[in-house]
Amino acid sequence: MINSSYSNIESRVQTLRLCWDNYLQQGNLNQFVEFTIAINCLADCLNILRLPGLIRLSEALENIAISHMDSQSVHPISSVNQRDIHHKIDALVEAMASLNPQVADNRVKQKSSKASLPTNSTNQMTELFVKQTTHQSPNSIETPIDNYYENLMTSRLVWIIAAPNQLELANAICQQLGFFGFNAALKNWNEAIYDKVMPLAVLFIPVDPFISTSDDFDCISRIRNNCPTSQLIYLSKQERIEPMVALNRAGIDISLTAENQINDVLNCLLDLIKINDKHTSRVLIVEDSRTAIVVITRSLEERGIDTLAISDAGDLLESLKSYQPDLILMDMHMPRFNGVEATRVLRQIPRYNAIPIVYLSADSEISMQVEALRLGGDQFLIKPFNPVLLAAIIQSKIERSNETQRSSILDGLTGLLNHAASKDKLNRLTENLSCSKANLTTLSVVMIDIDHFKLINDTYGHPVGDEVIRHMAWLLRGRLRTQDMIGRYGGEEFLIAMPDVDAIQALAITNRIREAFSSLPHLHANGMLLASFSAGIATYHKGADGLSLIEAADNALLEAKQLGRNRVIQANQNKIEGQHIYE
Repeated sequence: MINSSYSNIESRVQTLRLCWDNYLQQGNLNQFVEFTIAINCLADCLNILRLPGLIRLSEALENIAISHMDSQSVHPISSVNQRDIHHKIDALVEAMASLNPQVADNRVKQKSSKASLPTNSTNQMTELFVKQTTHQSPNSIETPIDNYYENLMTSRLVWIIAAPNQLELANAICQQLGFFGFNAALKNWNEAIYDKVMPLAVLFIPVDPFISTSDDFDCISRIRNNCPTSQLIYLSKQERIEPMVALNRAGIDISLTAENQINDVLNCLLDLIKINDKHTSRVLIVEDSRTAIVVITRSLEERGIDTLAISDAGDLLESLKSYQPDLILMDMHMPRFNGVEATRVLRQIPRYNAIPIVYLSADSEISMQVEALRLGGDQFLIKPFNPVLLAAIIQSKIERSNETQRSSILDGLTGLLNHAASKDKLNRLTENLSCSKANLTTLSVVMIDIDHFKLINDTYGHPVGDEVIRHMAWLLRGRLRTQDMIGRYGGEEFLIAMPDVDAIQALAITNRIREAFSSLPHLHANGMLLASFSAGIATYHKGADGLSLIEAADNALLEAKQLGRNRVIQANQNKIEGQHIYE
């Protein structure tokens, strides 16, 4: 996964270099537009991988490029501006060198070769996670899952830079992060940190959370320069705009000002690794100008957006049904009827009521634009349009629409997929396996149920029960990969789908999570409690669908409960001989 992501970035960088070289040779606006689009494509790739430092560098380069796109008369740009752009390209490429997976792999091997981790750079719970993810228990089945956990350890490194008076809080945060699957390392506030492996995030805990000093800003700036790809988080009590802006200028991405900062830090880090469906955006272009179609298609496809163009709005409904786009790019004036009339029809059909629609028109009359937006449009662009701006607007509209839709499929308490969305995602995964739409080799499904949960609610109250459910969700998000599906199936039940994980691997992975959860303390007013869970696993076999896998995993879960709970059972199906039990 890391290697493929890095290869994609390398490809984008090569395209960027090629476009820039072409412009330097020819010096006209068309080549410069292609160069700007290439920057945009790279920024999108970095955004998908959640690399805020590199995003910042690419956006700075893009802003300079856009400032030189006024007209052909300014091209070729001056030698001074060319040098400026060239330096920024070099700075961006140099910062990207930290993403080299070979370097990361070497660092992981160096760390794993040590007998134990230094006590000043990690805590007991992080050591527990390292032990769980690199060693087999005496009674466990030998499983080839080293790569699974090695990627997690490499991609979930977090530095905690704490002032001397904040070590107690820093250790508490380390303890939490270690339990939930992060490789947390304590660093001294004044330490000069240089490391070829960039952390996922850097957390700053200053001497005084109410006041930011010059030392704070110096440390932040130094880390920002050394860690351009990392998310920088600052624990603060300054709920005022001036100091928060100053922190942002120094390089901070997020200032956490709430009271329960340990949970907020964990939520923030889990959001950085949240599951992303690798869905290619689709745009339906309704346009009768062949020239406009060519320009739009090239601009969008350079950004990884798929397109389908139709020249007759009469084919709109049929194209929507077969193509299922994420957005419609609608020309305002077409031979048979205009874009507003087509939009009014779409807004009367429930399944197309919310699809984003962006209008294109050479008519700059304000009253027509207002009427078009009032009757269901989302944006109005005047021809001739800047292709880079058009692509950016379309991408933004699609992302906002997807975010709105995403909020309707997430569980409010845990942020995981809800019951319906979990089943739908599992069905899509099994369909892909059965018809070879994806490069999947197998699929394992896990049903989890927290043991004696009603007793927890009755004894400690529902708020404590909710906290146990949240901890279960956080543990799953922290210990599983981004491509693994995690859903709250209902109440205290969770549904997991792990692509390319076979029966034996799924058994070992689930059992390790079970062991971690059984030792995770859940605090309440009078102390703490420990909980456990039972799980059943079913692995894909020919002819299986989502419902049959859920049923098989649920039956295995029921057997785990009948055998005494706090155990994992693999369903007996297909080529699996007998039942493997972990307890």
